[in-house]
Amino acid sequence: MVEKTEKATRDAFGEVFLEMGGRYQNVVAVSCDLASATRTKAFGEAFPDRFFEVGIAEQNAISISAGLALSGFRPFVSSFGAFITARYDQIRVSCAYNDAGVVIVGTHSGLAIGKDGATQMGIEDINLMAGIPGMQIFQAADELEARQIVEYLAGSDKLSYLRLSRTPQETVLPKDYIFEFNKMHVLREGAGVALLATGDTVLSAMGSASILDKEGVRVTVVNVSTLKPIDRESIKSLGGAHDLFVTIEDHSIVGGLGSRVAEVVAEEGLSARVERVGIPDCFGESGSPADLYKKYGLDAAGIASRVREKARARI
Repeated sequence: MVEKTEKATRDAFGEVFLEMGGRYQNVVAVSCDLASATRTKAFGEAFPDRFFEVGIAEQNAISISAGLALSGFRPFVSSFGAFITARYDQIRVSCAYNDAGVVIVGTHSGLAIGKDGATQMGIEDINLMAGIPGMQIFQAADELEARQIVEYLAGSDKLSYLRLSRTPQETVLPKDYIFEFNKMHVLREGAGVALLATGDTVLSAMGSASILDKEGVRVTVVNVSTLKPIDRESIKSLGGAHDLFVTIEDHSIVGGLGSRVAEVVAEEGLSARVERVGIPDCFGESGSPADLYKKYGLDAAGIASRVREKARARI
């Protein structure tokens, strides 16, 4: 039996970011007193002349990063997702308005941060970043994809937000998976119902598909790792074989994956209905990731229950 290993996407980020430091001499790190938590500490030890610790001052870190980008560097500025995206004004003006190619890394995203509670939970971060002109948004399903996205970002020059989790989990993507910018990836073929998931919830979606399969309901499961822009063509193609889209995200249902999919469905005139599974219009709370996922229906059983409920409503 092959032993399953578990790793958080933030851990994979730290490992491959160190590798990118050796590959790209223009890659630099800007830290906000969280180098250990965001996994940039090893980069700083290996490349001290390309590591900038600014302390608990995310707004300053963003502005410094913009200056570095405009000087020819590829800065990765990291903090908790809730903290770094809260510096919206600096991101909007210093980075986006000046077309500065900064990679903003938000770790500890979503409910999966657990017992640290509402003030630490980035559950509105995608919403905030999606409204910034030119911003690209990425979220990996597992360590395999996290590594590939970081490699892609190191070689790019676009303003980007990379959303990472601290929850260790098993790899859900196939070993031969290759990340493609703005391309959804179908992990499981079904009919009628398509589950479109992002980040840690891709594993939950696959778990729910296994539950439903035993009941004779075979659903399609899709990994969405590029959140802005959104893969319009895949949504249109899925709309031809599915009449119900269930979007799944460890984020507010306001302005996240569900909202972006619903926009495409409406604009393209697709007949598919959209059901959003995520965090309602509220703050998060303290608890274990497993308990919080269960409460908000983001675990495999909760997603399967929602599919049953909505599938019955279609009859």
